This record gives sequence, C-alpha cells and structure tokens, in this order.
Amino acid sequence: MTEAKSVAVIGSLNIDYFTRVESLPAPGETVSSDRLEIFRGGKGANQAIAATRQGCEVVLIGSVGNDEQGKKYLKELIKEGIDTAHIDSVKGSTGAAFITVDRSGENMIVISAGANASLTREQVRAKTKQISSAGALLGQFEVPVSAIVEGALIANHNQVPVIINPSPVEKSFPWHEIRTDYLLVNEHEATEVLGFQPWNEELSLVKQRIHELRVENLIVTRGSDDALVFNRGDEVLSIPTLPVLPIDTVGAGDAFAGCFAARIADGEKLEDALAAANCAGALTTLGAGAQNPIPDRERVDQHLEHLTPPQLAE
Repeated sequence: MTEAKSVAVIGSLNIDYFTRVESLPAPGETVSSDRLEIFRGGKGANQAIAATRQGCEVVLIGSVGNDEQGKKYLKELIKEGIDTAHIDSVKGSTGAAFITVDRSGENMIVISAGANASLTREQVRAKTKQISSAGALLGQFEVPVSAIVEGALIANHNQVPVIINPSPVEKSFPWHEIRTDYLLVNEHEATEVLGFQPWNEELSLVKQRIHELRVENLIVTRGSDDALVFNRGDEVLSIPTLPVLPIDTVGAGDAFAGCFAARIADGEKLEDALAAANCAGALTTLGAGAQNPIPDRERVDQHLEHLTPPQLAE
C-alpha cells in the first residue's frame, strides 16, 4: 500500500468568540446571551484539522499574530498532528471571528482578519515544494485573493488537484486565471459565484458558466438536502446526506471541505469522497464550536453505511 499524499491548505486561523441566543438579532436589534465561549477556528485551520482527522498529512499555510493567542494556537495545531512550519508569525493580532448561534442552529459570523490579511503570494510561492508534492490543494477566501491564486497556479503547474471553497464569496476573484478541479459551495455561494441558482436552470447554462469559470466540478451542498455535482457532462449527480438533528452548524462546511480534500488526496472516487464529506459535515453539527466536533475517519466510515447510494438527480 502506497503512503497517502498530503493535503496543502492555504487559509485562515482565527480565535472564535461564540455566543448562543434564542433568535438571531434583526438589524438594529440587541439580544442577550447568557454565556461567552472561546474556541479556535478560521476556515483554513478548521479544514486542515478535518483533513488530518481523516488520517491525512496536512501542511497548513497561513499567518497568526505574535500575540499570546497565536502562540497557543500553534501549539494546539501541533497536538493535532498538523505541520505548522509554514505558518508565519507576524506582528499584530491573530484573526478573530464573532459567532452567534440561535436555538435552531443557524448562525451569524463577523470576521476580523488580523494576521490573516498579511498572507502574500510571495509567502505562498516559498511553499512551492509543499504544494507541488501534495495530493490536493485546498483554499478558501478568508485570506488575500492573491495568495489563493498563487497557490492554485503552483498546483495547476504540477497537476495537483485544486479544491476551492469560496467562502466568504469574493466577487473580484479571477477564476479565469486558474483551473479549479473542485469548486465547493453552499446554496448562497453557488448563486453568488454563478449569478443564478444552478439547480433551477437548464443544465446547458450551468455547463457553459462553469466552463467560463474554468471549473471542472461544481459541488453544491444544501444543508440537509442532497449535495449536487455539476460538471461538463450531461448528468447531475446527487449525493445523499446523513440525517441528524443539529446543535449548531458552525464548522460543518469546513468539515465537509477538509474531509473531501483528504479523500481526494487519498485517491478515492468523487462520489465516495463526497459521501464521506457529507457524513463529516453532518456529524460536526452535533457539537458546539468549529473544531472540537469534527469527526475522525473511523467515525465517518461507521456512518457511511447508513447513506443511500449516490444517484442521478431528476
């Protein structure tokens, strides 16, 4: 058996300040919470942890502040087994996220970029060896666009699959400059990136749009509904989700992305990797915070047998 390749993740590291409320505030409204919890988060770190818990070696490329929070964060990532040698410590504060979750598990998030905003394409270029030898590159949009583009170009040049989770959506992202093998979006992000809801349009229009964006596979997660896969072919694949009663949905998308990247890097077929990712995302909603509830490979595999097989969407 050959050794599994690593996943290179370019992304953010945040400290999450978490409050729970009965209902999310409307504009101009103040609501109260009876407790404040502090977790480690950031989409880059969350996805890196999700990938490493699937048994994959992970190289995380990003930045933390030289504050006490940044130092503690690096120590915790090392405990997770993540290679932190390529995370730069910069002057200033570590990124932060302010998260409010209501009783149904829906959330509102405000991000303060902090050190994440300092990641440059030159820093990413210095990690060419790590990216070019990886089994997959995974990136999101909580770091500067230029850093993600540089990483994707290196991966493209070395035939490394590029997985992009465009969250939060950046309308100016130059999709035409890179080739994206797998574009992971939720329903809102799909509409923002494509300009329409792909599940409500003619397949020919969807195919034309993803061709324009240089995307090979568009993967749309839809909460408790089946995930959908659109590509250059004439069929849409539907991947069932694992039924759960969520406590909160923070981190579910990151668990999905990290698990998917690990399974792709490990050589799994698309539909198998997506089934595992669906399980990882669903299981993550059963705990509080973004990182602690992310399941390991054994737990994901135990739940795969409860999924119905992928099928063609009607």
